[in-house]
Amino acid sequence: MTRATTRTGTPATRRTGKLLRARPAPPPPPRPGEPLAQARGLQVRLGTREVLKGIDLTVRAGEVLALVGPNGAGKSTLLAALAADLPAARGAVHIHGRPAPQWSAPELALRRAVLPQSAQLSFPFPVEEVVRMGRAPHAASPAEDDLIVAAAMAATEVTAFAARPFTALSGGERARVALARVLAQRAPLLLLDEPTAALDLKHQELVLRLCAQRARAGDAVVVVLHDLGLAAAYAHRVAVLRAGRIAADGPPADVFTGTLLSAVYDHPVEVLPHPRTGTLLVTPGRTPPA
Repeated sequence: MTRATTRTGTPATRRTGKLLRARPAPPPPPRPGEPLAQARGLQVRLGTREVLKGIDLTVRAGEVLALVGPNGAGKSTLLAALAADLPAARGAVHIHGRPAPQWSAPELALRRAVLPQSAQLSFPFPVEEVVRMGRAPHAASPAEDDLIVAAAMAATEVTAFAARPFTALSGGERARVALARVLAQRAPLLLLDEPTAALDLKHQELVLRLCAQRARAGDAVVVVLHDLGLAAAYAHRVAVLRAGRIAADGPPADVFTGTLLSAVYDHPVEVLPHPRTGTLLVTPGRTPPA
């Protein structure tokens, strides 16, 4: 009698434990202030163009770091490099203390979760199934997955349309579902590229509050923002990019000055304290119409 074989001819008796790799173990919770991502002398090229030109940056557990700057400054490229989705032409990126290329894809999926600028799906998956995709890296019980998925959907206010096809949602609804998927991944390093771009005022605030909550829980959050007011209100640190370099890096109160921002954006910018709370207000200078 011959042994049963798989469709590729591999003996079925060899499938147990030898051909199937065990899922990697998730990392331990990070220590407060622990570097979860670092760029050192980072240069990135896209085609023949040098987009990042010697970036030094550290992302630490327990903080929200906002990447801001004008269009084409390199914010999204830096985020992708920190996620190990773009290779370095020179310099290095470390994730959880190890050079990014040394992590396998399953190991990376347990350590960092990435939200791209736009969420595209060709098939009309229900919203709940899209969020559940964030649980793919984990070897958890169905009951645990259900709880985490439900919590992520509730946090992003998408529970009401859990059964609707993703392709039938508005742009803002898709953005919130995509964020819920990232939250369900439960990685200690969140990398979010313009998560508020398609959202209304209420949900912009919601997203940044969720970022702050994750930081308070000990995670590190890197978020690309165009709204400098949101960055001033919620980020512990801001890195201002200009032409592929970091023009300033520090707390918003130290970095956001009218002089610096006006130079970086090549447009007059005013920075004022809120009359009631003292929070920084950042607004473009405007000339009244004639």
